This record gives sequence, structure tokens and C-alpha cells, in this order.
Amino acid sequence: MNIDLVKSQIEKNLSKKVIVTVYGLRNKISRYEGVLYKVYPNIFSIMENGIEKSFSYNDYITGDIKIRFLN
Repeated sequence: MNIDLVKSQIEKNLSKKVIVTVYGLRNKISRYEGVLYKVYPNIFSIMENGIEKSFSYNDYITGDIKIRFLN
């Protein structure tokens, strides 16, 4: 999977609901549910309850985060 493919997939789903699961250190898992808000060259952000959360495309490629697109 390359970064251009990931960017195009995320851009295609802009303004849709997503769940982002973050796999952190020491088996800590965080989930964020919101709307895919903005797309930048190196990161993308979601809006969750009025708070903007940003994530890296590289984190998605390496498996540190998972994105589930909702309808």
C-alpha cells in the first residue's frame, strides 16, 4: 500500500463519518468517532464533538491506526 492510494481513499470519503482506532503503547487502544474533516499533504483530521483530531497517513500504512468508514 502506498501513500498516494491512502490519500486518494481518504479524500474520496471527505465529510463522511469514520471511526479511527489508535493502537498505542502498552496495548492502549483509543477510538474516535467523527466526521472526516480536512485532508492535508501529510495528515488528515476528523471532527469529534467539536474537537479536531489529526492523524498521519504513515500511521495508517504501518497499522498504528485503523480507519472504518461509516455511511
